[in-house]
Amino acid sequence: MLSVENLTLKYGQSQILHGVSLTAEPGKVTAVTGTNGVGKTSLLKAIAGRHPYAGGTITLDGQPLHHLNAYQAARAGIAYVPQGREVFPLLTVQENLETGFACLPRSEHGVPEHIFELFPILKDFLQRRGGDLSGGQQQQLAIARALISRPRVLLLDEPTEGIQPNIIQQIGRVSAQLRDQGDMAIILVEQYFDFMWDLADSFTAMSRGEVTLSGRAGEVDREALLARVSI
Repeated sequence: MLSVENLTLKYGQSQILHGVSLTAEPGKVTAVTGTNGVGKTSLLKAIAGRHPYAGGTITLDGQPLHHLNAYQAARAGIAYVPQGREVFPLLTVQENLETGFACLPRSEHGVPEHIFELFPILKDFLQRRGGDLSGGQQQQLAIARALISRPRVLLLDEPTEGIQPNIIQQIGRVSAQLRDQGDMAIILVEQYFDFMWDLADSFTAMSRGEVTLSGRAGEVDREALLARVSI
């Protein structure tokens, strides 16, 4: 289980996160939501080692994670699918996938067949450049690249943003399948309410860098959560 306790984060003199806490369990999707600019992406960047946090703790299975950069976070088992996808535009799909090998021993440098079972279109486009893919295809590639590292924790930042409805449905199915395997914790930052509501096992709502509502599915009132996304 990933545990975040009393996390604080700053950009220069501006404090962005104010004592944020949450947990993410294997076989569960933890949704983090709220309006733009409340600190959701900053939270994921802190967990992923993309930005240093000022205070608090991050632990995985009770062991403190002192990762100072994204490489160390990936080695610890945390994979990050960033908002905007960040696919390498001049690399082929094959080469983009192979960047996921960086934190793996050489003996594991291979693209597992199940990646193409999750995202069949990628197998057809292996030699196509990442920048030539549609937004939905790039999102599939970004998630597949993250899965190459065999993560214990998967961070998804706005995976439905700018994506056509049929690809959103596929991402939902893939996310549910990964959850149901039971060995991966998923943290989903999302503002598409129905997608998040149908998929998540627990919810954390944020406002101005603080948690304003949290609870498990079945305990959280839908309208109360929706109000925090719509403010």
